[in-house]
Amino acid sequence: MTSPHGRRPLRIGNASGFYGDRFDAMREMLTGGELDVLTGDYLAELTMLILGRDRLKDPRLGYAKTFLRQLEENLGHAQERGVRIVANAGGLNPGALADAVRELAGRVGVPVRVAHVEGDSLPLPQGALTANAYLGGGGIAQCLGAGADVVVTGRVTDAALVTGPAAWWFGWGPEEYDRLAGAVAAGHVLECGTQATAGNYAFLDERRDVRHPGFPLAEIHSDGSSVITKHQGTGGYVDTGTVTAQLLYETGAPRYAGPDVTARLDTVRLTQEGPDRVRISGVRGEAPPPTLKAGLTRVGGWRNEIGFVLTGLDIEAKAALVRAQVEEALSAAKRRPAEVRWELVRTDRPDADTQERASALLRLVVRDPDPANVGRVISGAAIELALGSYPGFHVTAPPGKGAPYGVFETVYVDPEDVEHVAVLPGGERVKVRHPVRTRALEPVSSAELPPALTGPTRRAPLGAVAGARSGDKGGDANVGVWVRSDEEWRWLAHALTVDRFRALLPETAPLPVTRHVLPNLRALNFVVEGLLGEGVASQSRFDPQAKALGEWLRSRHIDIPEVLL
Repeated sequence: MTSPHGRRPLRIGNASGFYGDRFDAMREMLTGGELDVLTGDYLAELTMLILGRDRLKDPRLGYAKTFLRQLEENLGHAQERGVRIVANAGGLNPGALADAVRELAGRVGVPVRVAHVEGDSLPLPQGALTANAYLGGGGIAQCLGAGADVVVTGRVTDAALVTGPAAWWFGWGPEEYDRLAGAVAAGHVLECGTQATAGNYAFLDERRDVRHPGFPLAEIHSDGSSVITKHQGTGGYVDTGTVTAQLLYETGAPRYAGPDVTARLDTVRLTQEGPDRVRISGVRGEAPPPTLKAGLTRVGGWRNEIGFVLTGLDIEAKAALVRAQVEEALSAAKRRPAEVRWELVRTDRPDADTQERASALLRLVVRDPDPANVGRVISGAAIELALGSYPGFHVTAPPGKGAPYGVFETVYVDPEDVEHVAVLPGGERVKVRHPVRTRALEPVSSAELPPALTGPTRRAPLGAVAGARSGDKGGDANVGVWVRSDEEWRWLAHALTVDRFRALLPETAPLPVTRHVLPNLRALNFVVEGLLGEGVASQSRFDPQAKALGEWLRSRHIDIPEVLL
């Protein structure tokens, strides 16, 4: 494929990091500055479960309906400015969404050429609600090359929303691994929207306004390098810290595998080129792995939750009393729920000036394959205690009958069993070839650490020096930790070992924890296996997506060299 645009950089932005993101972001991005392509990421593990339930109610659904409402307001803006729109909002039914976009375009009087990518849907295993392979960017590139103004896809990798347009724009071949890997890095930074522009950023800086961060864009060059920036005048900011945080988000080993290329995160280099401009360069790529990742969702069982509010004095005694009363009721039931979990959350303060500040929360969560075992047996036990338990008895909400919960599972499939198809604006179906060359994933050799920083230390929160960002991948969690200077890196690289990490976060102590070292980013990436049970939809933890796990780590105290403080 030859480049239709020579060597001019591709300006590609993002207007959605998840299904439910800021509605007016599409308008902001289309009207706020120059763009060639605007992407939107609407899919996550939990989203596939939600869309699966939608499809059960109506087989014509299964896509992100918000996308259509955004287009209704903005299709004219995109057409006037010559901006192509690429989104994975098709979810489980990209063909139906493409038809809906055509109908919308006719209704609002904006003629556009619409294409879609399909083939990610897999045969449903027994009990599965959805089964989808993660496709690469090849189908998107085909659709854009055929003149599509709007491309909607099903389950592609988040980065494919950028690699596909970049491969089309520059005419990259399937084995230009370094270029593709550079686009993967840029795509991973863009995919979560304002997390790249100081949203959810660890270092809260009162001197900068982060109340309404703008959405990010990348200027991608023909060699695969890029500059991460944002439209002028929008809120938030872009610096090497915000980009580092997003590069670490929901990643694992330095070999970041995808269907088009494996990007080496340990080769990424970041340079602050000016205000709100960070260059990503040096990214090396390798042939993709021989299998394709796929995600399965299913209903895992039934769940119920009750929050007992404990106020004032004797919090521990009150918790012990109501717990004993409920446990007695469970013992008397025909069948005890398969899982019963109690957690006392001490949010109370002594001599508090408001009732809420004087209160703690005792959470009871139960699960079972049978809805009868989490329904009346639990809600009845709580309600019947209303006048006969601890003083000040009340709950956060009336107990219900319980609800189903979902489970996400990652599997790997043979690419030959997956038909990646680009359906072009005229209806022609083009089969996209899977990569011919592949390379099995292998651990990266241990990175060389800098000399350790020595000297007097002082006990302080880890976050006084280090930033962190955490997230989920199925039942696993990752915590990326980084620092901003070479001296801080000399300390962090030696101080935050796996043993120290487990000691700081006791919940991780019995679980497998792996540390990956990324010296170019002055970062460590920890992967904790099994912390999230069966994934976000199962809601096994108070923080089911491990979003705040990194902030818990930053709040823990550790001996830090005084010179850094």
